[in-house]
Amino acid sequence: MKNITITLDEKTAAWARVYAAQHDKSISRLLGEILQERMHEVRDYNDAMRRYLAKKPLKFRWVDRSTRDELHDRAGLR
Repeated sequence: MKNITITLDEKTAAWARVYAAQHDKSISRLLGEILQERMHEVRDYNDAMRRYLAKKPLKFRWVDRSTRDELHDRAGLR
């Protein structure tokens, strides 16, 4: 385990002490778990994005080979 020092304003530090105590944890353990959870979320997202971007793009085949003029012919709609 690696020790680090963080700086919090008084209000945040007080809230963190109460929240950690309510969950029977130290502030250090609480922050460690929060950061570890976030690290896994970011890793999972990046892995999913890498898999998505590695896929070959879909190629669409148009069954109807209409011309642009045929598609935009307003007389056919009346």
